[in-house]
Amino acid sequence: MSFIKKCCMMIILILLACTAVSGDDSVDDSIKMKINDETFDVKLENNSATQELIKTLEKGNVTVNATEYGGFEKVGDLGFSLPTSDENVNTSPGDIVLYQGDKMSLFYGSHSWSYTKLGKIDNVDSNHLKEVLGSGDVTLVLSLK
Repeated sequence: MSFIKKCCMMIILILLACTAVSGDDSVDDSIKMKINDETFDVKLENNSATQELIKTLEKGNVTVNATEYGGFEKVGDLGFSLPTSDENVNTSPGDIVLYQGDKMSLFYGSHSWSYTKLGKIDNVDSNHLKEVLGSGDVTLVLSLK
């Protein structure tokens, strides 16, 4: 076999091996969030917090008892910590963020603060989200698709 053919075969084998290895580390890009009787798709960010969240969800659903805060969000304890990569964020309705490493906030309004982005509810407007969340405490249930 010629030198060029051997080099091409080696490159192909290396690429195949890299593809197989990287495929094992992929993170699902969406989960489900149930709010009262309605279930929403959540598109996840790609970061260490969401990777750990997926690992936790593989063991079972995560329930967050969230309370009203500030007239623009519902916030609750996760019951465990996730890695943080906080940055200044301007939130919008449907944004889900990690706060202080162990709290999750779901925004139905806008706010600016330092958070780790977790994801965003797909295809929901602020009026519908406010209606579903209601004015008091709410239970959020996260699950894998």
